[in-house]
Amino acid sequence: MTEAATGHYSVMADEMEGYLLSEASGAGHGAYCDCTAGEGGYARRILRRTSGSTVIAIDCDRAALDRCRRRLSEFRGRVQYFHGSFSKIADATSGHLPLAGIVADLGLSRLQLADAERGFSFRLEGPLDMRFDRSQELRAADLVNRGGERELANLLFRLADERFSRRIARAVMRARPVRDTTHLAQIVAAAVPRRGHRRIHAATRTFQALRMAVNDELGALGALLELAPGLLAPGGRFVVVSFHSGEDRMVKHSFRRHAAAGIYKLLTRRVVRPSADEVKRNPPSRSARLRAACRTGQEFPIK
Repeated sequence: MTEAATGHYSVMADEMEGYLLSEASGAGHGAYCDCTAGEGGYARRILRRTSGSTVIAIDCDRAALDRCRRRLSEFRGRVQYFHGSFSKIADATSGHLPLAGIVADLGLSRLQLADAERGFSFRLEGPLDMRFDRSQELRAADLVNRGGERELANLLFRLADERFSRRIARAVMRARPVRDTTHLAQIVAAAVPRRGHRRIHAATRTFQALRMAVNDELGALGALLELAPGLLAPGGRFVVVSFHSGEDRMVKHSFRRHAAAGIYKLLTRRVVRPSADEVKRNPPSRSARLRAACRTGQEFPIK
């Protein structure tokens, strides 16, 4: 099934493939881990390019993992699936170490956004859910309707750089109970001053911050960044595509810290952005940032 048919496009797929599977990486054998398998776009590229490889596909979203399994059915026997957070990458890849490469796309898919029942979109009326793993208990409604004003304001500022976090939090407290996604979007839009033409909807950052908090996205990323060096073979590549400045800072600082210790060689001295053609074809890719590193032969203590 093509990406056009699924309605989902793998962001910066050419750049990912270039850094993860370059000739210098010795690509062709070994095991690769796609930490955010989603619709299987990256995994499919790896499997097609490397005839002797195995891919471990991880995803918190069971529905996405099922779609990935169907899309990659032709590669049966070369893919193993793991439902859960990529913070559990050591468990997911057990028996396949050391890894030839790791890739993680930290974005939200179009299919997730388009499902109103998941509650990710402020444009569609749905429950305040926002869970990737629908077996977990915490939902966005819990943060919005049960948390304190200061707690909510701090969350919006820390996770989404929301300038009007205090105004939004105050407005939410006054409007409780917040019924659904469109109700929350209306509350936020009314709380944020209208100053000229906005590039993004007023509720964009609020929904982003709530989603990140519900799924502990920064916590999971921190765990992945710390575990990856101990899982990669010498010469193994690590590629991360992020969509938020906080995530990118974490990746940049981790890569540079490990490079200074001789554990990594940086493959991207500066962040790599999508091409103008890709942004035109897939506008949500405009905020993507790619960084890549290569594992050296220096010993790294496995935690």
